[in-house]
Amino acid sequence: MAEVISPAWPDQLSATSGPLLAYGLGRSYGDSCLLDGGTMVDMRFLDRLIDFDPQTGILKAEAGVTLDAILTFAVPRGWFLPTTPGTRQVTLGGAIANDVHGKNHHRIGCFGNHVPRFGLLRSDGSHLTCREGEPLHAATIGGLGLTGIITWVELKLVPIRSSMLDVELIRFRGMEEFLAISSDSSQAWEHTVAWIDCLSPGVAATRGIFIRGNWANDGGLEPHQSGGAGVPIDFPEIALNPLSIRAFNTLYYRRFLGKTKRYQQHYSPFFHPLDSVHDWNRIYGKRGLFQYQCVTPFEAGSAPMEEILKTIASTGQGSFLAVLKTFGEIASPGMLSFPSPGITLALDFPNRGASTLQLFEALDHIVRDCGGRLYPAKDARMAADDFHRAYPRLPEFMQHLDPAFTSDFWKRMTCTAA
Repeated sequence: MAEVISPAWPDQLSATSGPLLAYGLGRSYGDSCLLDGGTMVDMRFLDRLIDFDPQTGILKAEAGVTLDAILTFAVPRGWFLPTTPGTRQVTLGGAIANDVHGKNHHRIGCFGNHVPRFGLLRSDGSHLTCREGEPLHAATIGGLGLTGIITWVELKLVPIRSSMLDVELIRFRGMEEFLAISSDSSQAWEHTVAWIDCLSPGVAATRGIFIRGNWANDGGLEPHQSGGAGVPIDFPEIALNPLSIRAFNTLYYRRFLGKTKRYQQHYSPFFHPLDSVHDWNRIYGKRGLFQYQCVTPFEAGSAPMEEILKTIASTGQGSFLAVLKTFGEIASPGMLSFPSPGITLALDFPNRGASTLQLFEALDHIVRDCGGRLYPAKDARMAADDFHRAYPRLPEFMQHLDPAFTSDFWKRMTCTAA
């Protein structure tokens, strides 16, 4: 349990006594946004837009404003987020603390690459302005909320001519074909990602659909619509089984004729498909889900990711929400930023207890052996040794920790590390 305080105005913010952790919308899958026995600072009411320069696209806003609200404001004016995660239901401060990334990492890097300045409240009472190139700026980007409370943010938006995208779908089979399409798409296509069938055995283990899109030059600047259907009940555990998932995946893979399909699509279903389904997590039942996201380096080749996918398929676990993409060479300023050049897989797993955890241990072994890493923002059970191994700037980061701030994730990483 945690105490929760909910300031409505900046002068009500306080960080003088710990343990503390700022909290946004709680969309992290693991425990990086939780603090048992401490005080959670609910930032959702500090959600005001402060200033916008229509010439440069620089937006200044309080840290509790959501990406949803930013897009509602910016899209009709011909601007968009530089990059966006798979949901709009993320606060600006949370996007920085987790250094979120999107489908265009190969072109523009992470969210933190587009944040020139932000305000930071430390537990000694100081209100700092952190700028690009400064150590505390780098420590806070991807710093999981452990350097203080982000109070306001300057963000560089990007211009768009339309709220529509020109989209192309391409069926593929095998990691080699996936990598060839990724390489071919890197220069001509701004947004790339792939859906994969994680349960098909043998050579079809990585059959999937490659999705690439560019902003359309013509069309209206209509923002997304709020609302949508919801999942009214927790599904029974039997609903997500290998047979039902394989059936869904087969239908999804065959949802269009031929090798490719081209069409125009609004940005909302392209970037944020699950935002139209409220409480979608209830599909996984009362025991919930884990999400596992890793990146394997390009220099290791395709073999580690092929082994990961074969291991998942052999257990019959996983789900229909499986995302495969590549990260580019643009480095984030964040000391603990997750993306690095390589192949990244993000996959939901129904919580089946010990068998799911055993599968994760097998996947960890593959990731560890090839020099890969896991995503802290989506982690609920990573070994501390793996975290310390995979993030070489961790000693540098720890010099900038605020002593009053911690989280359940951080306690796991520091209390059990060798």
